[in-house]
Amino acid sequence: MPIVSMSLPVNVVLAALFTKVYALPAGMIGLLAALPFVCNFLQIGVTPLLARWRSPKTVSLTFGTLHMCGWIAFIVLLQTLPPGDGERAGRWFAAWFFITSLFGSVTGVSWNAWVQEWVPGRLRGKYFGRRNRLLQLSSLCFWLLAGWSLSRWDYAIPAFQLLAAGAVVLRALSIWLQIRMPTGARFDTGGDRLPLREQLRTVLAARSFRTFILFGAVWSFAANCFGPFYHVFMFRHLGMSAFEVGLLATTAALGGALSMPGWGALLDRFGNKAVMTVSLILWQGQNLLWCILTPDNRELLYGMWAWGGITSAGFVLGLFTLQLKLIPTKAKNLAIGCNLALTSLVAAIAPALGGAVLETLLARSGNPLSVYHLCFLAQPVIALSGAFLLLRVHEPAAASLGHVVGAMRNIRTLSGIFGLGFLADYIFYRPNRR
Repeated sequence: MPIVSMSLPVNVVLAALFTKVYALPAGMIGLLAALPFVCNFLQIGVTPLLARWRSPKTVSLTFGTLHMCGWIAFIVLLQTLPPGDGERAGRWFAAWFFITSLFGSVTGVSWNAWVQEWVPGRLRGKYFGRRNRLLQLSSLCFWLLAGWSLSRWDYAIPAFQLLAAGAVVLRALSIWLQIRMPTGARFDTGGDRLPLREQLRTVLAARSFRTFILFGAVWSFAANCFGPFYHVFMFRHLGMSAFEVGLLATTAALGGALSMPGWGALLDRFGNKAVMTVSLILWQGQNLLWCILTPDNRELLYGMWAWGGITSAGFVLGLFTLQLKLIPTKAKNLAIGCNLALTSLVAAIAPALGGAVLETLLARSGNPLSVYHLCFLAQPVIALSGAFLLLRVHEPAAASLGHVVGAMRNIRTLSGIFGLGFLADYIFYRPNRR
């Protein structure tokens, strides 16, 4: 989990590196935040070909090793880039982050395909329940350790290298454990039986699913346009340390982890649309407080992040379960691919555009706080406007769908921005009811 958490766009570690050490401009930070979503889009053309070449286990281990080697290169790269040279560092970071993000995206999708091959349905709830709790604990410990380490050593390059080296060692151990796992396919995962043209017609005919994709695109734009710059704002203009920002992420993660069972019960009882809408209003309503934050009242952030973690969990969980209901079962793989491709494309464009807008406004204005306050209006306004699309989705009764591979890829990538890093490698499941 440490290396997965550090691979999320503009997390605490990378945000501290980009702002405190190399002082990257807003446009470059936006570009870097867009790269993982670009890779989510590009992997759609890669993973089907790799699936024909080797088993999901082989693909996952191969690209997981390449991803780990990319972080070894990151340690060397930090040694060669002098602090303060933002223009040169930005180019190198962009090339490195694109390559490692592509490796990580392929690894994540193939891991999900592999793990769902051999976990029996009768044990899935207990197994993933215990596994997910361990992921939460691992993520929380890492964010606290990372924030404390960076603050303790005053953002020195060796502190970042030490964190990366520790993550690489743990990743090497995880790969070794995966190699030793005596796993094989325990059941036929199946596939879509219709020809590709018939599958495409099935997807286009699913009106509610089309509306859901449109809502997902609006939400992706709202969340990613200025989402990566919340961390930048806290570091540069609120004067917060990495430990304080890490503590905020921990607070949000705890709120999300503790509230998710309650949200799950509400989703089962009242349906996804209504609960998601309420969750979105409660979550994005408090995000308006970002427009009044200053160094004098930054203590508000602790309550805001706790509230955001609690309320956002219902929306994130509902987004997944609603997708399971709406996906046409006769063309589920193509439907998932279309949803992931379109939302990834929007999510990739949004931070690059937001960074360019922010950089232009900062160059023209002498008051950076006012610029950030204005830009932070975008997420709640656009997201709440998109709720009207969500309410137009016709939600059918719960439909039985097999195993969705990579369906939550964008949510996992986005989770680091909102302090929900434990979702990065989360396996979603619906327990069997007796």
